[in-house]
Amino acid sequence: MTDDKMPSHHSVNSRDQHKNYPNETMKLLLERASCRNFSKKKIPHDILQYILEAGIHSPTGGNLQPYSIIKVENSETKQKLAELCGKQNFIFAASVDLLFCIDWHRIERWAKLEVAPFAATSSFRHFWISFQDTIICAQNICTAADSLGLGSVYVGTVLESFLEIKELFQLPQGVFPVVLLSLGYPESRALPRRKLGADVIVHNERYHEIEDQKLVDAFNEKYYGLKMKITEERLEAIASVAREVHGEGFAKKCIEQIEKNGYINWAQRYFALHYPANYMPKGNGTYMKLMEEFGFNWFKKYYLLEDKEK
Repeated sequence: MTDDKMPSHHSVNSRDQHKNYPNETMKLLLERASCRNFSKKKIPHDILQYILEAGIHSPTGGNLQPYSIIKVENSETKQKLAELCGKQNFIFAASVDLLFCIDWHRIERWAKLEVAPFAATSSFRHFWISFQDTIICAQNICTAADSLGLGSVYVGTVLESFLEIKELFQLPQGVFPVVLLSLGYPESRALPRRKLGADVIVHNERYHEIEDQKLVDAFNEKYYGLKMKITEERLEAIASVAREVHGEGFAKKCIEQIEKNGYINWAQRYFALHYPANYMPKGNGTYMKLMEEFGFNWFKKYYLLEDKEK
């Protein structure tokens, strides 16, 4: 590891390899891993159609299917998409990239053609459910692809280039990009990552607090062996983030703990360096304005026609 390179936040899980599973579906789900190393082998048309149909048959609220999938196979478009999503080369290398979008545009057109009232783009309820529906569709496709020997990886950084993606794919009002899924045949098998166990994630009947040490131990096991080397640059960056978010006293306490431990722990790595706590909330207002750009106004008070006429 070099000082100027951010180390991966993943820890390989080899504990469940060669485990006896009750069936192949459980093996597939429990050993699933993100693939970022694709071969040049193309996905046959019939295989891709099966995968897409698996997503289209996922459950949706009211069976409305409020999403669309932009299928990207053109090399030039994939290159542009890779650049917009943080210059991640595997997006270009993938056989196909699938952009999942909430789509109330299609349903609004249907409502108008059938002379039905429509206000879904002004409804938080509809937005909330359609977001879930879109992700469920994506996950069905991810699982279907894995079951057929393909590799897949989700790309969330579409949120950094909403307007550029809107223009690139000519998205009309009421269509909002949610996530990208890159698919292809893996160059080599990706190993699954360590996860928190059911004893931490699952709560019986009601939410319960886990004892402090048990919680720390659970995360230490998940990120087993991952420690970040201390450098002056990293210490300065961490201190700056901690100071801006929680004040000088907290920043001092944070640095003291790092020096005492002799390394930067993974919580500090995540929230001071990888997802800086002083940066991540800053775009909230911008994202609300972007919602309007895409034709969504669910965060605003909705006025019925009789209210507007008063």
